[in-house]
Amino acid sequence: MIFSDTEIQQLLKDAEERMRNAKQVIVNDDSSTKFPLPNLGKSSTSAITPYIKSAGQNAHVDSSQLIPAKDRKLANGVRTVEDPIVTKAKTLKAKQATAGAKWYNMPKTVVTPELKRDLQLIRLRNVLDPKRFYKKDSARAEVPEYSQVGTIVEGPTEYFSSRLTNKERKQTFVEQVLADHLHREDLLLFSRRYSY
Repeated sequence: MIFSDTEIQQLLKDAEERMRNAKQVIVNDDSSTKFPLPNLGKSSTSAITPYIKSAGQNAHVDSSQLIPAKDRKLANGVRTVEDPIVTKAKTLKAKQATAGAKWYNMPKTVVTPELKRDLQLIRLRNVLDPKRFYKKDSARAEVPEYSQVGTIVEGPTEYFSSRLTNKERKQTFVEQVLADHLHREDLLLFSRRYSY
């Protein structure tokens, strides 16, 4: 297909016209993507009042407009000053109330007569049963700084024979140790009396 000179000129003019139209469309699209100006609405005054006023050769600043009302209220109000030593002591006391997050916030030990008796019983456990070996405890009889007393709750995976029955379960640690000790003596006496 061979084109004449006039046809080529006509095709070039058409292409040039299409390019101009495309540029106009792009220009129109560009103007439509600009952000619209926000509508400020009608105010009671036609313009914002300036805070700098000139009086002849001098300029005066309206100081009430320099600082926002919220900040001015804070500046004119009563300010409390806390003693840094007292605040440091409070934070230290709050920090020492528990053993920390790594120890699951275990609380400080509250020493009660029952807790003292239980700790003494744990320390003297080898006296109750001399045939059973316990690791030697340190000689100091100090109460631990952080401790908790709890009840062991058996899970559903434990076998029934390893659980304590309600009859065997006692209210305090001392009662449980005494009951266990009496039970062992009864078994020992029974085995001595009825053994062959």
